[in-house]
Amino acid sequence: MGKRYGRTCSQQPGIATFASFPKGRIVAPSMDFQGKNVVLAGGSSGIGASLLETLSGNGAEVTTLGRRPVEGTAAHISFDAESGDEIEGLPEAIHGLAYCPGTITLKPFHRLSEDDFLRDFRVNLLGAVKVLQAALPGMKKAGSASVVLFSTVAVGTGLGFHASIASAKGAVEGLARSLACEWAPNIRVNVIAPSLTNTPLASSLLGSEEKREASEKRHPLKAVGDPSDVAGLAAFLLGDESKFISGQVLRPDGGLSSLRPL
Repeated sequence: MGKRYGRTCSQQPGIATFASFPKGRIVAPSMDFQGKNVVLAGGSSGIGASLLETLSGNGAEVTTLGRRPVEGTAAHISFDAESGDEIEGLPEAIHGLAYCPGTITLKPFHRLSEDDFLRDFRVNLLGAVKVLQAALPGMKKAGSASVVLFSTVAVGTGLGFHASIASAKGAVEGLARSLACEWAPNIRVNVIAPSLTNTPLASSLLGSEEKREASEKRHPLKAVGDPSDVAGLAAFLLGDESKFISGQVLRPDGGLSSLRPL
């Protein structure tokens, strides 16, 4: 068994030392959203619900946007990603924003209609644009803010039957990179591009043990994602711990986009 080292790396006042921490442990900063307002679009189920729980549990004042109210929030604003209604009543200062509404439209290309493409763009891209434009004054007021948008592994990795949703989510990634540049240095913008995650939206793809096992086998880590896997990453990007990260696409995808096991 190897040695556990507890020697001091520095003796300067105010500088952490190895001896300051319990031997064998890595001490990471804790997530703290006390005094911060976060706007969460789509917090009623799946990744959004898990993110709401994480943010609220770490002190955030969360305002949800969605079709139905959600318990445990500071406020709720009625919002439909497919409607043209104005968004009113957002906090005066907004320190974080996550846009979670999404779609899964999987069809052979020849069966996709123009309406399929338009709906995917309305929900995934134009809905995000609407929320971002409404929240921008509040994010400027806060002085420092972070935005998290959601894409899919299918943008960076070609997957059959994903033409419509990959097109819409590819537009989301382009939007995020542009805004990350335009809004720097005070507002950070990042994207999370997960693989298949066990949410109500994906229920038709994971509705039986056979379907779930088949999906797990396609991933090098032999699993599908859990909402908490993605929500934890989103909370990290919304917090101060990620203050040097912007314009990035992070991929909690079980290795699907980058690993090819032999």
